[in-house]
Amino acid sequence: MAEQETISALAPRLAEKIRDKLIAGELKPGQRLSEAALSAGLDVSRNSLREAFRLLTMENLLRHEPNRGVFVATPSMASIIDIYRVRRMIECQALAKAYPKHPAVARMRSAVQRATVARDAKDWGTVGSENMVFHAAIVDLADSQRLNAFYAQIAAELRLSFGLLADPELLHAPYVDLNASIVEKLEAGSTAEASAALEAYLIQSERTVLAAFSRIDKGKGYLEVTRS
Repeated sequence: MAEQETISALAPRLAEKIRDKLIAGELKPGQRLSEAALSAGLDVSRNSLREAFRLLTMENLLRHEPNRGVFVATPSMASIIDIYRVRRMIECQALAKAYPKHPAVARMRSAVQRATVARDAKDWGTVGSENMVFHAAIVDLADSQRLNAFYAQIAAELRLSFGLLADPELLHAPYVDLNASIVEKLEAGSTAEASAALEAYLIQSERTVLAAFSRIDKGKGYLEVTRS
């Protein structure tokens, strides 16, 4: 009983750590997860890890295949559409009602600065990670722990959809300057303009991801992005 209570208490924290790895782009869609490697890396028992896997499977972030193991989920087109719908509802409202001197604004600015350095170095993985930090900070503007927790799941699914793209530069490069523009509007107190700019931005991003998804190369297992 005591062991089961320990596992039940530990599993949500383990799930959060694995979710953070998904958001950071450290785990890729379709990747098989090694129980041995993860339990050693996180210094936890396999039973605790399996319970964390179960929680993340319920969130559609992982999938279990009998006799094969646990794999990182691959988002569907329907889930991508739903993710962007939720993002527009949450993020645009958070910006529209934001206090321009909220502490999260400084985190948004710092994320843009780090992404700019990474873009110049063509480090697209880091650009993508800083973009996730930027958008999480937008949600922080709402000062809601429940909203932050909910958005963490959305962010993990979103990063998985980005991980399917064969050309991350096409997805991430244009948004560094757009993020900078949104911060400038917010810092100037133009919250309605910042919100409108973000809504247009998210529509553009969704179209890019969905266009890539429609060209999925099933043989290679990732999305093939071509430049027009």
